[in-house]
Amino acid sequence: MREYILLLPILFIIHDMEEIIGFERFYKKNGDLFEKFPKITMRFKGVKADAFALAVYEEFIPFFGVSILAYYFPGKVLYALWYSLMLALTWHFVMHIGQSIIIKRLVPSLITSIICLPFGVIILCKCAEFIVFDVMTVLLIAVGIIFMVVNLFIAHIIMHRYNDKE
Repeated sequence: MREYILLLPILFIIHDMEEIIGFERFYKKNGDLFEKFPKITMRFKGVKADAFALAVYEEFIPFFGVSILAYYFPGKVLYALWYSLMLALTWHFVMHIGQSIIIKRLVPSLITSIICLPFGVIILCKCAEFIVFDVMTVLLIAVGIIFMVVNLFIAHIIMHRYNDKE
């Protein structure tokens, strides 16, 4: 399993670089989306690329930190937490593909989502062979996913506070 651990932050970086690069331009060119899909888009209205990049950086910290810890200190707890982050990232790829289908436009991050999704699924399947999914492991995976959802909200708060200071 150890050979897959550091692929998590690499996939994250590859994917999120595309998202950062295309983010601000996409919303400037597609302002009509704020009216058509307010639940998806309103949280990004007026957000500049640097504020978005800061949120991405904040999100990267647990992906990188848990990956490094799981790589150098392998064990049940860190593997389960790492697995939860890999699940979250793979689901993130699916969400971007779904967004593009729903709004019928090429969203920033669609290309890398399509490229990275099979790798995410393969990595999850390969690593599932090494993990014993007992109650403790499943609970740790659930905790990791909940942490990432909370962390996403924190990243958005940071993004908006930074954006509002400009």
